[in-house]
Amino acid sequence: MTAMTFTIGEMCAEFGVTPRTLRFYEYKELLAPIREGQKRLFTQRDCARLKLILRGKRFGFTLDEIKDLLDLYEVDPTMLTQIAATMEVARRHHAEMISRRDELNAAIADLEGYMAEGKRILAARPKTEAAA
Repeated sequence: MTAMTFTIGEMCAEFGVTPRTLRFYEYKELLAPIREGQKRLFTQRDCARLKLILRGKRFGFTLDEIKDLLDLYEVDPTMLTQIAATMEVARRHHAEMISRRDELNAAIADLEGYMAEGKRILAARPKTEAAA
């Protein structure tokens, strides 16, 4: 890696993504590598944006939400607008995640009850002689 730019291979190795992923993010205008013919060179800005993209995806943000949040940096370099908007999206996704967790916990409890009942029924069945 050079000090200022990174190849697609270096970005893939650093962030654990595929070249296809990076090209897709470029297509979606989330990243804007320097183009030299077929070669793509990613800048420190692209690295920072990719970190935020991957974090946003982990939190369940859509790519459109992530793009909107990243684009706010261009509007307000102090990042205050971006932070406020990110907090709003984060609050919404947090509530959705809590709801999904609660539904999953209820499903787990139901399944554990079903499994316990099945175990009880199997333990209470009469023992039969083993076939010779």
